[in-house]
Parts: sequence; C-alpha cells; structure tokens
Amino acid sequence: MLILRNEHFSFWAHRIAQMRPPPPKAGEAPQSWRERLSALKNVPPLLKMVWETSPFLSLSTLILRFVAALFPLGTLWVSKLIIDLVVRAIRHQAVDRATVWKLLALELLLAVGADTVGRFISLVDSLLGDQFTNHISVKLMEHATTLDLVSFEDPVFYDKMERARRQTTSRLGMLAGLAGMAQQLLTLFSLLSAVVFYYPWLLALLLLATIPVFLGETQFAMLNYSMLYRYTPERRELDYLRFLGASNTSAKEVKIFGLGNYLAQRSRALFERFYAENRGLAIHRATQGTFINLIPTGAYYVAYALILLRALAGTLSVGDLTLMVGAFSRARNIMESLVSGLVGISEQALFIRDLFEFFETAPTIVSAPNSIPAPRPIREGFEFQRVSFAYPGSDRPVLKQVDFRFFPGERIALVGENGAGKTTLVKLLARLYDPSEGRILLDGVDLREYQVEDLRNEIGVIFQDYMRYDMLAGENIGFGRIDVLDDQERINRSAEKSLAAAVVGALPEGYRQMLGRRFEGGVDLSTGQWQKVSLARAYMRDAQILILDEPTASLDARAEFEVYQRFADLTTGKMAVLISHRFSTVRMADRILVLEHGRIVEQGSHRQLVALGGKYSELFELQAAGYR
Repeated sequence: MLILRNEHFSFWAHRIAQMRPPPPKAGEAPQSWRERLSALKNVPPLLKMVWETSPFLSLSTLILRFVAALFPLGTLWVSKLIIDLVVRAIRHQAVDRATVWKLLALELLLAVGADTVGRFISLVDSLLGDQFTNHISVKLMEHATTLDLVSFEDPVFYDKMERARRQTTSRLGMLAGLAGMAQQLLTLFSLLSAVVFYYPWLLALLLLATIPVFLGETQFAMLNYSMLYRYTPERRELDYLRFLGASNTSAKEVKIFGLGNYLAQRSRALFERFYAENRGLAIHRATQGTFINLIPTGAYYVAYALILLRALAGTLSVGDLTLMVGAFSRARNIMESLVSGLVGISEQALFIRDLFEFFETAPTIVSAPNSIPAPRPIREGFEFQRVSFAYPGSDRPVLKQVDFRFFPGERIALVGENGAGKTTLVKLLARLYDPSEGRILLDGVDLREYQVEDLRNEIGVIFQDYMRYDMLAGENIGFGRIDVLDDQERINRSAEKSLAAAVVGALPEGYRQMLGRRFEGGVDLSTGQWQKVSLARAYMRDAQILILDEPTASLDARAEFEVYQRFADLTTGKMAVLISHRFSTVRMADRILVLEHGRIVEQGSHRQLVALGGKYSELFELQAAGYR
C-alpha cells in the first residue's frame, strides 16, 4: 500500500498542471472474435472459484433454479386444461366441475411455489454473492502480498491490478446472469417441447431470427470493453484527483494554494472526455439495435399468424392455442434474454480475463526449492560484488557496479544526494529487489539461496515513507513481528527503546487507542510521534540487522539526538545501516559510504572523509555552513 504524503502532493499538483494527457490509445484491448471467444475459457475457472466459496450454497442455487425452470410450462399446461374444460362446459358438453376447481387450486399452488422458490433463489444468491466477494477480495490481497515490490512501482501493473480489483464486485452480476441463463435454458427446453410438438420448424425460424441480434450486440460489447480498457489509466487518474480534492492528506495544500477548483475542473474534463466517447457508442448501439430487433419481432408475428390460422381452421383447440401462444411468446422472450445474457457473459469474460491475468502474475523474488535458512548468528557479513540495478523496462541503472563489504557488528551510514541510490541499496540488502547484474553474498552464500521470509525476519527496517496504520497503537508497534502480536511485554519494550512509550502513555486508551482519523474515536499523532511509533515497530523485530532510512527527518534536534543516541546504544554488537542527510547523526557510524549517481565514490570514517576533501567533505561543509 502506498502512502500519499504531503511532500508528494506538490509534485503531483505540478505534474497535472503541466500535463494534458492525450486521448487514450487502442493499447492491447482485444479486438478479434478469436480473442473474445478465447476469453470465455475463463468462465469455468470462475465457476470453480464460486463452488470453492460455498459448495452448499452453490448446489442449493442449482437445485432451486432447476425446480423454478419447470414452473412456467407447468402453469401453462394447467391453464390449457382449465380452458379446454371451460370451453366444453360452454358448449354444454359433459364436464366434471370438481376437476376445474382442482386444477385451479393446482395452478394457485404452482404460483405460490414459483414465488417461494424465487425468493429462496434471491436469498441464496445474496449469501453466495457476499461470500464470493469476500473470497475474491481476500485472494487478491493474499496474491498481492506475494508479488515483488518492483511490481507495485510499475504503473502498467497498477492498471492491471485496478482492473482486477474492480472484478470483486462488478462480476457479481455475471454470476447471477450465468445462473439465470441456466434456469432460462431449462425453461426454454420445456417450453419448446410444446412448440416442437405442433410446429417443429418454428423453432428454426426463432433461432435464425436471433442471430443478427447476437452479432450486433456482441460487436458493441467488444467496442465497449475496448473503450474501458483504454481508459484504465485515466480512470485511475480520476480517482487520484478525487482523492486529492477531498482528503485530509492533501487538504492543507489544496486550501493554501487554492487548488480546489483546478482539481475539480481537471476531474470534470477527464469525465467529460470519457463520457463523450461512451455516449457516442451508446447512441450508436441503441439506434442500430432498434433496427436489428425488428428481425426477431417480425419472425415472431409471422409464427403467431401461422398458429392463429391453424386455430381458425379448427386443428387446434382453444386450450392448445393458449398453450402454443403462451409457450411461443415466453420462448421468444427467453431466447432474446439468452442472447443478451450471452453477449453480456462474453463481454464480462474479457474482464474476468483481467482478474485471472492478475492471479497469473508471478513473483520473481521467491525462495528456491532447496533454499536454506538465514544464518544465526551472521559470521562473515554481506558482500556486494559488482552489483547493478535498473527497474524493469528502464535503460538507466539506479546502481552501477557497487562493491563493498558489510561486517558483523558494524554500523555503516549511506550518504548522498537524492537519487544517488541509497534506498535502493538497502532494498537489495533486504532482498526486496534482486540485482540486475552481480550478486550479494551473506556469509559467502548468494542471497537468492536463502529462504526469503527467513532472511527478512533477520532485518528490521523503517523507510522514510513508513506506514501510519489506522489501527490500535499496540498493533502499529506489534506489526513489526506479527507472529508475537499478542506479546504485550515485547510491545512495551519496543516502545521504550524508540521513546514511543511516552507518546502511547499520553493517549486516553494507551495501547488500545485507535490511531488516525479514519475511524471513529481515532487520535492523530504529530509526524514526530508517528516516527517514534514506527521506530518501535522496527525494534519489535529484534533482528540481527537494523536499517533506518531517514526515519527522523521531522524530529526536532533534541528528539533526533535522543533517538540516535538510543539507536547507538541498542545496536551495539549488531549490524546497522543508517541513511541520513544530517551529518551530525551519520558520524556515529563506524564507516560511511558516499554514493553518487549510483556508485560508491568514497568510504571511510567521518574524520577520514573530511580529511580526504572529496564529495563527503563538500556536502559536510555545505551543511555546516548553514549553522554558522
């Protein structure tokens, strides 16, 4: 999850102010019938997931729909019998009047039964839909946690994940549609059995008349998906603009810089561009669909006229006529509904493909089959051997041919200007990334040969953009070691180490206090207080290696001194990495590595580097001049 911090807002406000995105391109949206039919292969796996959600509810809805499918024909058949008996009575023929009332009671029971079964179908579908939504949402979360960090830094991946995320609720209608189509098919077969008995060729007429409707609707469905596919980045941008316009994170700058109207207008422009294309497509679809639908309507009335001719010729009884007209009319409506449903299913199958493509996204940073546990204790330390790293799809390396050793019990500091590669280096150390070139050894063994989770358990890290969980204070700290989240004593010790104990102690409910303003009763903290809580999360890990990536940037001088003094005391004998722009803090390190343009250009102690008169000395003098 990404945190939209205040310092990022200015960048994005500037970005959208300077950029007018061009209309979306066709991209990779499927355009061919082959691709469309191929997308239908995702329907069976989706149904399998529905079954896995709740076999009992899935079976229940199937049985209920099978029963419901038989009611229409049963009702028509009983009506035919009643009408024939009434006609015979009108003609003064012998009729058992008790039979008429029995048939009427049977029709009443069928009506009540159909209504009752329909209500139970709605109930079961509702329960199954709720369970399925939760099931898919959890699967998305679980799969997302397995993916590489670099994936979350790729906007193309975000587009794919956004389309997949929308499937958790948008595809519930498809499930109901599939179940409804199955029920309609059963009803159709039962009704057509009556039609075929009298006029077999009417069935062929009905089928042929629906083909143009299917082809036309399918073509428009394909165009609609293509449009939605192309507009995925714009819809994400629209969501982002809405967030900026109505969020406590950005509210201060929006008010100070008067950005509210601009953001609203920018959102309106994006919406109107999307709406204009969608409106054109909708109008074209409605106009063409009106003419295409004349074909099945004409075919229906041709068949209707033929049925009437037979009735007028005396070859059909009034009851037969009622049965035929009712069955044919309902069959026609069902076939049109099935065509529409099939178009919708084939359209939504394209969206389901997005869902399964997300699930098929595989992480590259995984434990090898014969991976080994991380060493305890670490005896030789880390060694970077000609390590380079570039983001996928980028030709510009962030790190270039980095070589250095990191020894057990050593405290090192990484210094350099923004973009020098400091944070990337520690992400490689924690194996959040793998090198593009070279390798990283731990106790002489390539990091890729260790179990990933076991390796990360030995590393405690707090990044500059640390998380502020809108959860309990105790949870905010305990998340540093989730397997001992209920260990209150350990949480207390971690808070003491980071100086967060005083912060928590001042809260009305202590460690049971909800933090943040997202939920009722939540208390927000100052930036400095949040940083102490996040540091406690790192100490909670009690790892062999502790990494602090500019975690005290917002603390005042005294608080920062106390934090780093405590850090120095608590990391005695441990491996520690410190990233900071403040030279007053990095001088506590045993060794300082100076990075510039992705390379280590200097390393040594503070005294040695100042005496060297190089890049470190230059940066140190620039900062020191500000205090003179």
